[in-house]
Amino acid sequence: MKKKWIGILAVLCALCLTGCGSKETPQPAATEAPKAQVDSFAEVTDDKDFSSLRTPGSQEAAYEYKMYFRPAIDGINQPYVGDTMPYYEDGTYYIYYLKEGGDSYNHSIYLATTQDFVTYTEYDNPILESSRSGGQDGWAGTGAVVKVKDEYLFFYTGHASSETYEYMEKIMLAKGTSPTQFEKVEGWEITPPAEIGQKRDFRDPQAYYDAEKNTITLTVTASQGGIARILKYTLSGDLSSVTYDGVIFTNTVGNFWNLECSDTFKLGEKYYLTYSAQDDTLWYAVSDTPYGPYGEAKRLDGKLFYAAKHVESPEGSFMVGWARRSESPSSTSEVSGWAGNLAVQKIIQKENGDLALAPVDQIVNQFAKRRHLAVEEDKINVQAGSRYGYTEAFTAYESFLLKGKFTYTGKGCFGLAFDYNGQAGKYKLITLDPTAQKLQLQFNEGGTLITETDVQLEAGKEYAFTYIQEGSVGMFWLDGASLTVRLYGVSGKPIRLYAESNTVAFTDLREYTR
Repeated sequence: MKKKWIGILAVLCALCLTGCGSKETPQPAATEAPKAQVDSFAEVTDDKDFSSLRTPGSQEAAYEYKMYFRPAIDGINQPYVGDTMPYYEDGTYYIYYLKEGGDSYNHSIYLATTQDFVTYTEYDNPILESSRSGGQDGWAGTGAVVKVKDEYLFFYTGHASSETYEYMEKIMLAKGTSPTQFEKVEGWEITPPAEIGQKRDFRDPQAYYDAEKNTITLTVTASQGGIARILKYTLSGDLSSVTYDGVIFTNTVGNFWNLECSDTFKLGEKYYLTYSAQDDTLWYAVSDTPYGPYGEAKRLDGKLFYAAKHVESPEGSFMVGWARRSESPSSTSEVSGWAGNLAVQKIIQKENGDLALAPVDQIVNQFAKRRHLAVEEDKINVQAGSRYGYTEAFTAYESFLLKGKFTYTGKGCFGLAFDYNGQAGKYKLITLDPTAQKLQLQFNEGGTLITETDVQLEAGKEYAFTYIQEGSVGMFWLDGASLTVRLYGVSGKPIRLYAESNTVAFTDLREYTR
């Protein structure tokens, strides 16, 4: 094993009642008179120069991802992280993932490990390789690792190499004496139960071991009668018996044909089920008892944080998934590619039992170098009528953290504007929309909605935000709401605060690099 330390929708914007999303010529914004800073700043001389990298693709190729891990380039091909399967033991997080591209055959399962979600060790060889001779696991699919006594079991999806097989998907098994090496178990499999009436969609096993009972609980996503469901099995610890327990969750929200990468876990006195609805977002449902019945599902984050599963350690509970990429970094109309960079967020349980996502403490703590703003004072008033008003505030470094507070008085949109090519009409916006009660990623100065999530906003109330970006991957958090974004082609350029039909007071503004 060679270790490598790796640096980690084209829809219109929902218009605000006062004209959010209009495309009139921008005007300068009013800014308060600056005052001198009273605290010290870091002297930094090693910022990467992006001035010669004039295309989004050349910038992307130059990034050294650390916390948003991306596999090392294979020759001229850049691989990506697909569905993640996190496992924790003795201070190490083992992040198994479907590797898309490069030397990976039919997105085989690879491994990266970390102790802090900041620096990763990449394993070059596949942990489980899709069968090169075809067969039931001609494509390896998502699964889970569980330790039973002194043995590691890797339950995974076997997706058949051709339509000639009776079952397109089965649950298959590999065993190992360590979490870094497994051997496939020939002949061991679980096929879809006859009750669900189909033999195609049956995948993404998640396993849990009960040492007291010496049993393994397995959840599997499938469909029945064209409706997405999650099934439950009970296995004996020696794997000699497999009992189908039935459906534990039925999708009732949205027309989703599959609930990918489901996971169940307990926080406090509540039990949670999470899943990524096919081509949609991460969802969760809550129960007072293990494996349901569950209440109505709710969304977490937007469409760019996908296939996330839960992992816990003495440091807390986390969702580990991947940040979606564009098929082309130069696209200003979509972020829809499968697989991307590994992304992790901390799970927060609210007093009412709802879940929220927050930045990982270890990631935040590495940003210790305070940088100068584009203005001398750490507060800015942005006032705008029906035209966009902008005030330059920050710089998009290769890796940076922004934080601040704000209050607003109007009904129009406001947020962060990222310069893409020097033309305001191409600005990429992280937008807060009080009228729609949405947190959004928009391209083309609000003309193209990429992704969004719900947020609770109230005029006159103070809010605190945090934003972290590395390379083209960013995450924005605001008092219980989170939004993962993808911003190609913005490095080395200004970041502006903006508003439309609103007056927004930004205070306590800070920017940090590592």
